[in-house]
Amino acid sequence: MFKKLLTILILFLFPKIVYAGGYDIFGFGLYDIKFDGSQTNEAADIRYERRFDNAVVEIGPESENFFYLKPFVGLETTSDSAVYLLGGIYLEDNLGTLFVGDDSNFIFTPSFGVGFYDDGDGKQLGNDIQFRTTFEFSYELSNKNRIGISFGHISNANLGDKNPGAEILSLSYQIPFD
Repeated sequence: MFKKLLTILILFLFPKIVYAGGYDIFGFGLYDIKFDGSQTNEAADIRYERRFDNAVVEIGPESENFFYLKPFVGLETTSDSAVYLLGGIYLEDNLGTLFVGDDSNFIFTPSFGVGFYDDGDGKQLGNDIQFRTTFEFSYELSNKNRIGISFGHISNANLGDKNPGAEILSLSYQIPFD
């Protein structure tokens, strides 16, 4: 019932977003990775996101695409049966334009999202509401598909009694849609 209600709400309130182009992102990586060896619940991480290409908020000059905040929705799951359903905003910038003034095939995409987390048999993150921040670098192929690598952090922002957080290192394949 909740899914149907949410779908209807999105269709009526945000038709510009729903019918926008964008990218479908399919990712696979490592969940709860720590570079100091302190990880407690390493697991495989599988991610799907749909990134819409229409800006929700434009906070900069029109010539600077970097300042267009765009929406995304996603689902992330681990081999320990943890599930994370989220939505948020992202922006992307062509790294060539950013550094040398000419377009390149390298894209930088930071994102921020919030959603519902069920820990399944995996790491307990201390709250059902979790926030995710991700930095992604991708390379656009000649067919407009992209290959990317991302590093993300999930945290409850101290909403719970404990806030251990989890880091995710992921590879992705991104397919444009219209």
